[in-house]
Amino acid sequence: MTVFALMGANALWLMYLWLASCIASGYLSVRKGYSDKAGLATGLCLSVIGALVWLVWPAKPDSKWKQLGPFGTSRK
Repeated sequence: MTVFALMGANALWLMYLWLASCIASGYLSVRKGYSDKAGLATGLCLSVIGALVWLVWPAKPDSKWKQLGPFGTSRK
């Protein structure tokens, strides 16, 4: 029974990692000027690699990424 308990705990942490990568991919895609659906799809299908894809994907010229930076806000 201990083996099954340890597998369940590892599966829970892997699911948290998967969901965190979906959140990061969605955030990055919106900041780069694309839709949230595109980011969530890459996060769901590619897991952690999806967030890395959006880090190297080129931003649109009028996106928040180009205007404010990766984590900038409009407040000054």
